[in-house]
Amino acid sequence: MAQEKRSALVTGAARGIGLATARLLSARGWNVAMLDRDAEALAGAVASVPGALELVYDVSDPQASGRMIDAVTSAFGGLHGLVNNAGVADFGPIEDTSFERWRTVMATNLDGVFLVSQAAIGALRASGSGAIVNIASISGLRASTLRVAYGTSKAGVIQLTLQQAVELGEYNIRANAICPGPVRTKLAMAVHTQDIIDAYHDAIPLNRYGSEQEIAQAICFLLSPEASYITGQVLSADGGFEATGVGLPALRSP
Repeated sequence: MAQEKRSALVTGAARGIGLATARLLSARGWNVAMLDRDAEALAGAVASVPGALELVYDVSDPQASGRMIDAVTSAFGGLHGLVNNAGVADFGPIEDTSFERWRTVMATNLDGVFLVSQAAIGALRASGSGAIVNIASISGLRASTLRVAYGTSKAGVIQLTLQQAVELGEYNIRANAICPGPVRTKLAMAVHTQDIIDAYHDAIPLNRYGSEQEIAQAICFLLSPEASYITGQVLSADGGFEATGVGLPALRSP
């Protein structure tokens, strides 16, 4: 009897890590639903992933979460994996961060993960071996300037992941978080000055940015049966950045 083809929903799939993950899952034989609120960018991204389901929704909309899961299960017959990748970044000093800016970040980065995951529980449970991978950030593990909303939202995603692992394990649903460090995305390269790039290279033991493909590989592993006994874990895919703590660069010189 042929093995059932596994299906995954990837949010924030129009670009970056989400798109890289969708492409890799498809290449590995998964059915992939790609979701983003940027309809124009999503249309172009979906065209590069054979057989992908295109879903234009905003993860922060409580009324949309049930509809997006229904669309996936209707198209593919079930749902085995959920990648909560959709997120927004807003950097600025604490005193300049309005409550509106704070809520905008929280609505997508934290509320969206809660809403989509909650809506997906029934379908993931029905699959018999569901997996959730939440994309947090190294900024959720170590504080940095200008990240009061972003870093706090990602720290919330990490705790939410632990709650999911504890409560959903009885349904054989696994939940893990990936914390990317600096990744060489088009957006990062557009806003990072050479001084910032040099500083990151100095602070990261592997002396480089990560790639979207490298983060996608970690995500796909956690979704796969090879990670069947891994849940409630927070994986820093960061070239060793989190391990360096707050040591001064000058003190790391031989």
